[in-house]
Amino acid sequence: MLRALHIRDFVIVTEAEISFEAGFTVFSGETGAGKSILIDALALTLGERADSSVLRNGAARAEISAVFDVPPDLTSWLAEHDLSGEGELVLRRVVDAQGRSRGYINGSAVTIAQLREVGEYLVDIHGQHAHQSLLRAESQRDMVDAHGGHHALRQQVSQAWKALRKIERQLTLSEQDANALNAAREKLEWQLGELDRLSLGETEWEEVSAEQTRLANAQSLLDGAAQALGCLDENEDSAHHQIVAALQKIAQLLRHDPALQAVHESLESARISISEAVSDLNAYLSRVELDPERLAIVDERMRNIFDLARKFKTEPEQLFTLHTALRLEQQALSASADIETLRAAAATLKTEYLSHANALTTARRKAATDLSKQVSKAMQTLAMEGGQFSVSLAEGPASAQGQDVVEFLVAGHAGTPPKPLAKVASGGELARISLALSVIASRAARVPTLIFDEVDSGIGGAVAEVVGNLLRELGVRHQVLCVTHLPQVAARGQHHFQVSKQQSKGITASSIAKLDVQARIEEVARMLGGIKITPTTLKHAQELLE
Repeated sequence: MLRALHIRDFVIVTEAEISFEAGFTVFSGETGAGKSILIDALALTLGERADSSVLRNGAARAEISAVFDVPPDLTSWLAEHDLSGEGELVLRRVVDAQGRSRGYINGSAVTIAQLREVGEYLVDIHGQHAHQSLLRAESQRDMVDAHGGHHALRQQVSQAWKALRKIERQLTLSEQDANALNAAREKLEWQLGELDRLSLGETEWEEVSAEQTRLANAQSLLDGAAQALGCLDENEDSAHHQIVAALQKIAQLLRHDPALQAVHESLESARISISEAVSDLNAYLSRVELDPERLAIVDERMRNIFDLARKFKTEPEQLFTLHTALRLEQQALSASADIETLRAAAATLKTEYLSHANALTTARRKAATDLSKQVSKAMQTLAMEGGQFSVSLAEGPASAQGQDVVEFLVAGHAGTPPKPLAKVASGGELARISLALSVIASRAARVPTLIFDEVDSGIGGAVAEVVGNLLRELGVRHQVLCVTHLPQVAARGQHHFQVSKQQSKGITASSIAKLDVQARIEEVARMLGGIKITPTTLKHAQELLE
């Protein structure tokens, strides 16, 4: 579960350190105080996109860190990526003024994709606009699959679909454009023939270039090395003679002043170094020799490589890679040319796809039946007595998501036939159904922490109290964090934070504080009665909390 969240210079938060506990935690505050900013900050540590707009005005960078307990099913992933910590998991995100962001897991730099992958094991966020996305057919299908736990089945269907589509495209190309295939094959054969004749090794270009440079400059290398040797040892005023003379002089002076010992040792070290350099230069001069015949051979080889690189409009060092790629392309074309083989492969892959898709359809029917029952039951407690919810499955075109069209139907009152959700549900009803779906789906969720960001908008009164009870019940199995504007929901929280906004010297800043018993009464009273808090609203708030 989430243990702590540290925020610095994020939007209107200068700095905040929040510690969390198990159970049901609520966040409240006046509109615009920054309640949802906390959720946005946490979402950044879980891999959400970021840009410079998230920085507090005038800040050089924003930094968010979140500390979690390590879920058992994440242990192997962390070990595999060498990211294991000591009993806890720390996610950190830094965004600078240029919009560049960096992510870290347990202190090690990671990609944003890795943050997102880890986040799927830790937190499930239900946003305040979830009921709007509920009207989209793909969202309805995804919710049924989430409820049924169809992730593995969907992966199988998606992979089978991709393989089928790939082979179908090859088959279409083979059947419709055989001439183009032949032309492509002939071009490939010519290109490969040229490259085969050159027979360039993987590292040959670098080796030939180095050898050509050495051979072409052999005379300069010999002359320069000989001159260096003369400076070091062979001339009368060479460095070696000078160093030896200095050593002899210092050796004489040592008898009178031992303080010159360090100088003597330095000169002796220099003499040894010069002797070694002289030895190395003599060995080098014995190896290097003029070889015009070998130089001509190497020049010819480089000329052939350059000519072919120019012909293929590439760099010489890329020729080997190009050769390999063209060989693979030739193999692919040879496979695609066998139309009967492709047809047989397409038929086999289609059978495999249909098998996986039918299994997914069967699983969806079962999940749809269960979800329909549970949401219909929840509707009775959410001021929709007599209402019915059902999930319709119809056959649709094959795709990577299967071949089912999923549609949510609802009857708001007893005796009315179910109709598509988008056509009959009012805004308030849609919000309540969305909340029921979110809670029901979350009951089966494997992630330890669930976040509800103002998903209770559009409801109130007794329904709000039911929602509070639902979230409190959910907090028995999960850590539940809820941003709310409803006193009935806030009163059901086991832990309560208040988010407030202050202005100082023209700068707006948001802060967060955990409320004690008396402060909770006052905050719930504010949520009940607005700006003016009376003894009556305080008493009502205390009754709600009790």
